[in-house]
Amino acid sequence: MFSKSKINEPGPKADDAAKPAAAEQKKPTMPPQSEYKPSSAPKTKPPASVLSADLHVVGNMKTTGDIQVEGTVEGDIRAHLLTIGETATIKGECVADDVVVNGRIVGRVRGLKVRLTATARVEGDIIHKTIAIESGAHFEGSVQRQDDPLNAKGKAPAQQPQEQQQRPAGQ
Repeated sequence: MFSKSKINEPGPKADDAAKPAAAEQKKPTMPPQSEYKPSSAPKTKPPASVLSADLHVVGNMKTTGDIQVEGTVEGDIRAHLLTIGETATIKGECVADDVVVNGRIVGRVRGLKVRLTATARVEGDIIHKTIAIESGAHFEGSVQRQDDPLNAKGKAPAQQPQEQQQRPAGQ
């Protein structure tokens, strides 16, 4: 009664229907293993690891993924994307490609992109490539721009005189 159109399907066409079924049996029913190609689509990124508001961590953390902190951490944190929630307190160094601060950090912040929101409270130095500080953010410390803030801490003093020379000229 109803039949499926075979125009766009691989295999024999309507003209080939008259050929004997013996030709069909020669084709393998499953593609050979050599023809299998895995999907080249990128894998989806896993969600950020979340440290809840009632969690208190003592020690350092390091990941290539994302971390969202809502609790308290006494130690250094290194991640790809580090989000400090409004209820969070970090006592240590924070190093990430992207750092978004909504809560409190007591310690150095190093990141390619650093963003202090209106609820941020930072007590320490910030070493960055780009920075954004929203109105209302509380910040006590120094801000220093570096092309590669994630690497060696020893580069900071070498560039500090250059930054100090540029500040009076720009102000």
